[in-house]
Amino acid sequence: MANVAEALAEILDPAHVLTGGAINEDYAHDEALTASPTTPAVVVRPSSTDEVASVLRLANELGVPVTARGSGTGLCGAAIPRPDAIVMSFERMRAVKEIDADNQVAVVEPGVTLDQLDEALAPEGFVYPVYPGENSATIGGNVATNAGGMRAVKYGVTRHRVLGLEATLPTGEVIRTGGKFVKATTGYDLTQLIIGSEGTLAIVTEATLKLEHRPEHSATVLAPFATLDEVTAAIPEIIASGVDPTILEYVDTMGMAATTESEGLDLGIPAEITETALAYLLVLLEGHRAERVEEDVNALGELLSELGALDLYVLPPQAATKLFVARERAFWVAKANGADDIIDVVVPRASIPEYLRTVSDVAARHGAFVAGAGHAGDGNVHLAVFQPDVDERQKVMHEVLAAGMALGGTISAEHGIGSEKLPYYLELEDPTKLALMRRIKAAFDPYGILNPGTLLG
Repeated sequence: MANVAEALAEILDPAHVLTGGAINEDYAHDEALTASPTTPAVVVRPSSTDEVASVLRLANELGVPVTARGSGTGLCGAAIPRPDAIVMSFERMRAVKEIDADNQVAVVEPGVTLDQLDEALAPEGFVYPVYPGENSATIGGNVATNAGGMRAVKYGVTRHRVLGLEATLPTGEVIRTGGKFVKATTGYDLTQLIIGSEGTLAIVTEATLKLEHRPEHSATVLAPFATLDEVTAAIPEIIASGVDPTILEYVDTMGMAATTESEGLDLGIPAEITETALAYLLVLLEGHRAERVEEDVNALGELLSELGALDLYVLPPQAATKLFVARERAFWVAKANGADDIIDVVVPRASIPEYLRTVSDVAARHGAFVAGAGHAGDGNVHLAVFQPDVDERQKVMHEVLAAGMALGGTISAEHGIGSEKLPYYLELEDPTKLALMRRIKAAFDPYGILNPGTLLG
């Protein structure tokens, strides 16, 4: 690997080829709870697509694995390299190259963070509406994992917002997919194939993103319910009502207690309600006209009352902001409270109560505690698993993931597979589909240098 580092130093500025003690420990891990940090052999920090292509060309020729890295905020081990690998960090490719108001798109490099992009878009009156819960995350990482978040019920996930990509293949060849348009029927959709591939097919060096006009007015409604079944029954009614919520979340009573406690947040809910409620529905309404938002709040209030809400609270803006921030940081709350693993299964939204009953049964049989919340509007269930015994925890994970698939769902809605969900994925997924995906992987990456150990093993 010393020879590899020397060769890389001929391609890049040697100051951006790191080895040995110069490699910061941050490059060795992401935020997966169950993975062990691994220091790579070399870290490179390219500044252009040409440099990315040159590094990949060399790695491909020598058979050296390469793991792309954004901010390292992933939750499934997909950014953890092998010890003989090159980590390609995109901290020097952070340009917002274009904000095209006429076509309502932004063109950005992969190292651009969500915070940085939002700061650039705000003065132009636009927003990139994918908020996966960690705004220090990069666009490149979001593309790799098909990141989602609370606003997916209205705006979709990353794959619904990415119109085109520039991507570099392991051979060093650079391709462009899609563009500043919203539809095409020309050949295979390589944009969508690369999105969510967790850095195993190609390295993204530029993304063209679909923007929305930034809403000027908003209101947040919190509705406690006596049962989760009532919450779930309310969801299709809300969506069909025409109020078009930006966020539609459920939080169980334990999750709400942990969320408010972590932020020191008092929502003013009387004790008789908190003692009765088993679940809460959290709804954000946004719009460009204050009177329309007010009309929607009134309509939503009437509907929720008819659907059995114990009460209704329109939260003050400051409290609402704190609550959403706390919800977005639910992983950190779970981590701080000693969670041993996390799950982000997605099921048909009407199946959430049945799924959670199964989860409760599984947890009881294996002496585990499982707490959760989720994006109720799209069926994404987030669970924190507390069971320190590794064998018992693996049984819980397997059964809980299998239960989601049995209801027509999938193992991961937005975190990805990475290395940490890989054993479950390989065991539970259709073997024919896995074989097809391996053939696709081989077509893109015949020598298997891109992020080995992730997604397909």
